[in-house]
Amino acid sequence: MASASIVQFTDDNFETEVLASQTPVLVDFWAEWCGPCRMLAPTIDELAEEYKGRVKVGKVDTDASRNTAMKFSISAIPTVILFKNGQIVQKLSGLRGKKEFKAILDTALGVTA
Repeated sequence: MASASIVQFTDDNFETEVLASQTPVLVDFWAEWCGPCRMLAPTIDELAEEYKGRVKVGKVDTDASRNTAMKFSISAIPTVILFKNGQIVQKLSGLRGKKEFKAILDTALGVTA
């Protein structure tokens, strides 16, 4: 299902894997029962491969990691948050296109078109 480049974030590892990360981190908040989340999954997998080594890409199962979901006020899924230096750079709710994610990631990386 998920790319080998996708990191599974949990309540236990979120602080070290995301907030303390030296590289930008794209986090997909999702749940198994969420249809739009499953539709977004291939896009997240592609981004993980394309930005490998430059951006950490991972997922938080909101059912299994409720504390993290609550901490970031996740009220609708899918929600994707880009963190840089432990801070939220961008928060997107709902199904979005790959082009939109790439634009956000490139901006965070300082890549110009």
